[in-house]
Amino acid sequence: MYLATTGAAAATPHLTRGRVAGPVLALGTVSLVTDISSEMVTAVLPLYFVLQLGLSPLQFGFLDGLYNGVTALVRLVGGHAADRGGRHKLVAGTGYALSALSRLGLLLAGGGTAGIGAAIAADRIGKGVRTAPRDALISLSSPPDALGRAFGVHRAMDTTGALLGPLAAFALLWATADAYDAVFVVSFCVGLLGVLLLVAFVPGRAALGPVATPGPRVPLRARIAEPLRDAAFRRIVLAAALLGAATIGDSFVYLLLQRQLDFAVRWFPLLPLGTAAVYLLLAVPAGRLGDRIGRRVPFLLGHAALLTAYVLLLAVGDGAVLLVGVLVLVGVFYAATDGVLMALAGPALPAARQASGMALLQTGQALCRLLAAAGFGAAWTLWGSRAALVIAVVVLAAALAGATALLPRTERRSSWS
Repeated sequence: MYLATTGAAAATPHLTRGRVAGPVLALGTVSLVTDISSEMVTAVLPLYFVLQLGLSPLQFGFLDGLYNGVTALVRLVGGHAADRGGRHKLVAGTGYALSALSRLGLLLAGGGTAGIGAAIAADRIGKGVRTAPRDALISLSSPPDALGRAFGVHRAMDTTGALLGPLAAFALLWATADAYDAVFVVSFCVGLLGVLLLVAFVPGRAALGPVATPGPRVPLRARIAEPLRDAAFRRIVLAAALLGAATIGDSFVYLLLQRQLDFAVRWFPLLPLGTAAVYLLLAVPAGRLGDRIGRRVPFLLGHAALLTAYVLLLAVGDGAVLLVGVLVLVGVFYAATDGVLMALAGPALPAARQASGMALLQTGQALCRLLAAAGFGAAWTLWGSRAALVIAVVVLAAALAGATALLPRTERRSSWS
């Protein structure tokens, strides 16, 4: 039987009762800084695309889907590369560096859709390369019964950056009279700082202790798909993909809020702050709750919160109730699902396949969210925003029912070799 920990983690059981492991805190700091950089850009992209460049909802849906879905193959390759020889830090650092450089691509694109699409693709490739190795490092550094708290602490630090990023973008746009180039330049500088922090403070393979090595050499395709041999992990992947296909994306939610409430566009970059604040407050409690009662329950409840947010967009006319309710519910959704899903999957994976297994899980979500974003954008363009939102509510309700049936009711560690 494999344990989803390193020897070092297994040798320190007091971590289940005490502090989060040092590598988790170091990775959290890198994520905090990097998220300031990325969320500065993410906060202004919907405005930049739809209002300044004049893209239609269908075009924006395609680019938003690209932003979240182009990482599919590189996630798999990145996860596999990290597992081969335990090169998690090297692969993750490469992804962080590529994302930082993509900010310069946005600056040089000059408003051209092709150039912007290429820069976004580079950023998402970087995110795809780094995410699975980073999450594998968290899992390998933490005891199985404390994975929820470890991922919760990391996501809370990550979300602190997501909270500060839109604030920085808002301040820059306010100070520079809507000069988007200034946002892109500052974002690049902050992203570069994140790379330097990773190099300086995140421990490499030797510091994490021995990691189980893969078995006999088999074709690349078989190695990438190998985590699906575990039935429990297979059901987790299917459930996450099903729910991902019913998630329309934050950018559309914020655009719907701006349209319904009709507030000045300069306030738009502040919308993610409400979501990030709730996420920051609840990420650690949600992780601890998952450690106590099982991670399946908070994961499903988080998607129920997202469904409620969609219903509010359809049914509530009061501006304050709609604004606060939607932002809080979307924050609850992320707190109860993001890190919790990785903690749910970690014990079902052997140490030698942590990164590639998580990459497989994240790829399923990314591809399905690509379809969801493009589909919602097409429905909005063809039938209007309200009809598209009705469809989204129905689809998410059905997906939630399906995921409830799919997810394993008990969590266990992987038993395959």
